[in-house]
Amino acid sequence: MNVAFIKSIQLLFHPKKELYFALSRIIGYFPNNISYYEEALLHKSSYRDYQQGASRNNERLEFLGDAVLNVVVADIVFKKYANQNEGFLTNTRSKIVKRETLDMISCKLGLNKLIISSPRASLQKSHISGNALEAFIGAVYLDHGYRKTYRFIAKKIIAAYINIDALANKEVNFKSKLLEWSQKQRVQLDYQLVESSMDRDFNQIFHSQALLNGLVAGTGTGYSKKESHQEAANQALKKIDSEKKFVRKILGLNQQDEKSIPQ
Repeated sequence: MNVAFIKSIQLLFHPKKELYFALSRIIGYFPNNISYYEEALLHKSSYRDYQQGASRNNERLEFLGDAVLNVVVADIVFKKYANQNEGFLTNTRSKIVKRETLDMISCKLGLNKLIISSPRASLQKSHISGNALEAFIGAVYLDHGYRKTYRFIAKKIIAAYINIDALANKEVNFKSKLLEWSQKQRVQLDYQLVESSMDRDFNQIFHSQALLNGLVAGTGTGYSKKESHQEAANQALKKIDSEKKFVRKILGLNQQDEKSIPQ
């Protein structure tokens, strides 16, 4: 008799059967250690976090899942585009793993319905769903290992929801987005060439920085100044999105003014 079928029968009597079956629909098989997934779905704003008097939430798994996701996506993109240069590969990977894309996929998978967070956090404009997806990937990795995690990302995420060719050829103007943000917040935006070098084929490479009010917000490398500026702007936008302390510093806000930070 099929092992998965036997397990499904056994789980019919498990107190957490709803979660087991919900997770199996997402992953494609039942979890071995459900505690990994429970932690992956526990946002730091959850009352359970504070109730337990500990810092149990999904941030550590998010860190792990982010690393695993980047490795898998890099491998997929590297194999798919054998004749493309590093800049193209980096740009394509960035488009796949950006927060908006992960938010969308998390909702498509139904993860957003399983996340435990405070009602207030759920109402705020944030990336709770996308962050939970990264944490979930970390949980799959710990529970089932790299090979099954690779398969999960490749089949259940990339193949199911992302047209890599269309995404790769879509021009995302990070410079325009960063300029729009800086103008809205009345922040001075500058680009600075740090240095130029040569690759192994003696092609010139440019290394640039994006500065916000004189502070380094992102660095970028490319085979043209424009390409390096785009990557620097991309990194700056990620930093703005993830580091509130840095944004406070740029805007000259105090800790108490955190609510004033633009989302």
